[in-house]
Amino acid sequence: MAATDRIATMRTAFELVVARLKGKFGDAALTTTEFRDNFRVLVDADKVKATLTFLKADGFDMLVELGAADYLRYPNAKDRYGVWYILVNTTTGQRIIVKTSVNDPEPSLPSVYDLWKGSDWMEREVYDMYGVVFDDHPDMRRILMPDEFAAFPLRKDYPMRGRGERHNFQPLTRSNS
Repeated sequence: MAATDRIATMRTAFELVVARLKGKFGDAALTTTEFRDNFRVLVDADKVKATLTFLKADGFDMLVELGAADYLRYPNAKDRYGVWYILVNTTTGQRIIVKTSVNDPEPSLPSVYDLWKGSDWMEREVYDMYGVVFDDHPDMRRILMPDEFAAFPLRKDYPMRGRGERHNFQPLTRSNS
């Protein structure tokens, strides 16, 4: 199959999923974008859990990625943090990206741990690096940084060389690892 035919098939499958989503949530509930064969659905934070629940029931049974980005000082960004969920239908191989956004002072989203147990560490990583809290997560604590670390290092307002906190943590060596 030629690349253009493959992309056309993917686009058609995506449009069918979007039609089902719009039938369930209404036309105004979401917008869509496409970039380099990635098909995205943009939803408001208050509708993301319902959208993901619907998509799981619609066959998107695997969460392959949950990530975030800080859009501070990003041109034309109206929200600070973008969070995305990449889902796969393991029967058809179809992928879809669901994106949402949250803002300071207390960015939070509902946990999807009850839908995909594999989201456990992914949600914790987003929390640890950006400070986005996932409500009703069973173990919302740091996963990469020390428990005593007080900041979120992937936020754009965090200094590249840190805030001088390195001396507070014991260095890892072969003898104490």
